[in-house]
This record gives sequence, structure tokens and C-alpha cells, in this order.
Amino acid sequence: MARRALVSGGAGFIGSNLVKFLLAHGVSVCNVDALTYAANLDSLADLGAGDYTFVLADIRDRDAMRELLEQFDPDLVFHLAAESHVDRSIEGPAVFVTTNVLGTFTLLDVARELWTANGRAVDSRRFVHVSTDEVYGSLGDDGLFTETTRYDPSSPYAASKAGADHLAHAYFRTYGLPVIVTNCSNNYGPRQFPEKLIPLMITRALSGEPMPVYGAGNNVRDWLYVDDHCEALWAAAERGTPGRDYNIGGNQERRNIDVVRAICAEVERARPARTNEALAGKQYEELITFVDDRPGHDFRYAIDASRIARELSWEPSETFESGLEKTVRWYLENARWVERATSGEYRDWIDKNYAERLEARDAR
Repeated sequence: MARRALVSGGAGFIGSNLVKFLLAHGVSVCNVDALTYAANLDSLADLGAGDYTFVLADIRDRDAMRELLEQFDPDLVFHLAAESHVDRSIEGPAVFVTTNVLGTFTLLDVARELWTANGRAVDSRRFVHVSTDEVYGSLGDDGLFTETTRYDPSSPYAASKAGADHLAHAYFRTYGLPVIVTNCSNNYGPRQFPEKLIPLMITRALSGEPMPVYGAGNNVRDWLYVDDHCEALWAAAERGTPGRDYNIGGNQERRNIDVVRAICAEVERARPARTNEALAGKQYEELITFVDDRPGHDFRYAIDASRIARELSWEPSETFESGLEKTVRWYLENARWVERATSGEYRDWIDKNYAERLEARDAR
């Protein structure tokens, strides 16, 4: 049977990569996105009509979500729509609560209404709620996050995602909605908005600008290449057990400072500093600038992904080195995408072409 998937937040980083992955696997996709600042339709500009549909709508809009699920009638929902930048959540937490918690509630509740009959969920459907390892808080030098690790979020972003996870769990236990929750480590790869660490460092290096690193750069993250993440989400949807949690990690822990130095080395291989006039004679590592640490900065995240490996036969294909090489190459080969993303030109195009619908969205 042909599969039909609704992807919320499909104009974002992971979402746009997932949309392309699903289409390549013969799945019809409806991408619903509110087109907030980090949504970039340039990432999907090469997609035509046929098995792909884009709908501008806000997951907090119950009427819009109900109409969409009724009309498209997906058997798979991949819920990725979220505010996701920690620094922005510290500066303005309200939108993180409304989008990540209330938006998740709305989508879950509409799916419950439409998918369940007499309190029993339709067996062929799956609702994959995509979350983060940041809900677990911070690790010390040792240990790994497992699916039973106690939630201990540090930032407003992580707390809002934790609240969304709890709602997803509750909708399975209370209503039998076939929900699967995934918690992933730090993603990287093509089409990531330049505010995040790896694309920020790549674009800053290429333009000869300072490369800011929090504190001494000793905070540790586990890095997951986005294509590996898409494979894992597909495995969860196809073979995962409703009500089950799956941690998705890359098994690639690195200190932030080591990530930045690796980026400098990879950019040097791809575009030697001597050929980059923007550096004015400097080396890439000379751009590294240490800045004051951010409040509540978790020291270390690390995922134990043994459950998804054991139960769903998924493991990451990319090492950090191979994934970083692909990522740097993509940013070098897609200079126009980068230019439009960093200058805001991508946003001007969205504001012009979707003006009326954006105004209607903001009026709600």
C-alpha cells in the first residue's frame, strides 16, 4: 500500500531532509509549516508537484490541522515542527511554550479525534514525535542517556520539548494513539540554518568572520548526520512499537572546540586559506574567538542508541569525519543557498509570495 506522510516543520533543517528522504522512498508527502524565521523553502525548491504538497499553516491552529488531516488522510505523521534554538529560548521563552507544547497538543488531539474509533487506534497508522536529548539535562564525564533516564531539562527550549514528550506519552497511554517518541542527539548536515554551531562556523570561516565559541569550548555533544537521522525515523515509523521510545545518536562525541577545529581543518582542505581573500592572510583557526558562556549551558550530552540498534536494526552510517566532509562540501557547492540564508533574502521571497497567508497566520 502506498504510504502517505504528513511532515510538520518540513521547511526546517531536519524536516526538509526528511521530506526528500520520504519522497525518494515512494511516500506521498504533505509538508505543513508555519514559515517562521528558520523555515527555508529554498531547501525544497527543486521539488515539483505530484507526490509533494506544501501547506502554510500553524500547528497551533486546530481548525487548520483538522482540515489538513481530514483531507490528506496520512497514515504517518512525523511531527518535527518546533522552536529549537536554545539561545532564543532564553531571550524569549513564550513562543517555545506555545509552539512546542500547545502545538504538539493540538496535533496529537486532532489525530486522536480522526484516527481513533471506540477508543482503539487504527493499527496501520503511526505518529512519530521527534524530540531531543536535551530533555534529559546534563551528563558528567561518564554515562549515557537511555530511554529511562529521568527528564531534567535546563533551558526553556528543553523544558518545552519535555512537556511535549509527556503529552505524546500520555496520548498513547490514555487514548491508545499509536505514538512513537524519538530523542536524538545534535544533528548536522546540508540545509541547516546558519545560527547552529556547525553551519555557523563553516559560513563564518568562509567569510573570514570571528568564529565564536562559548566558554573554553569544553562542552561535549554527540553528533548525528541528518541522513542517518532520517533513516532512523523511517525505521521507527515502519518497524517501531507504538508507545515505545527510541534514542537516536551518532556515537560521535566531540568537545565543541574540537568540532570547530575540525571544521577549520576540513574547510582548509576544501578551500585553502591562501586562496580565500576574505581571510586577509589569516589561517582559519585564527578566527576562533572565545566568548562568555551562556546561562544553564549543559556540560555533556551522549546517547545510548542500543535499543534502536537491537530492536529496529538501525545504526548510523556516517562517522563525524565523513559527515563533516559531506557537510562542508555541500555548503561550498551551494553558495547561493548560503547567501540567501545569511542575508535574509530567502525570507524576503517568503514574505512576498505568502504575504496574505502569513498575515492571516499572525492575526490568529
